[in-house]
Amino acid sequence: MKAEFFEPGISADTKGFWEGCKEHKLLIQKCDCCGRLRWPAAYICPECLSEKFSYKEMAQEATLYSYITVRKPFHPSVEEKLPYYVIDVELEGGIRMISNLVGAEGKLPKCGDRLRLKWEDYGGYSKPVYELED
Repeated sequence: MKAEFFEPGISADTKGFWEGCKEHKLLIQKCDCCGRLRWPAAYICPECLSEKFSYKEMAQEATLYSYITVRKPFHPSVEEKLPYYVIDVELEGGIRMISNLVGAEGKLPKCGDRLRLKWEDYGGYSKPVYELED
């Protein structure tokens, strides 16, 4: 029996991010007043307290900041993927986000490795993941 995957919780703050993901665009909030990029998404800028924002499409390339290797499933839906990597990815502008490293079978990642954005599609949503650049 194959378990179902969790779907993301979408709020008013994260709606734009997830809509971008459906189109395979990595969109991060950008303050319209001070220009600060912010992740995670929020209704107010932590720098200048403005509520005005737009979205910036991020580059396809990123840097591996840190990672862990998961060897025990937290849910039956990921058991067949073991072992897998949960990664901390550094994007332009100092933004860091958690994702997964895919296609790294037999390769040991290193902090500082260059990554390329990929997408995993699940029924009603798409999730950004990364692979090692050659």
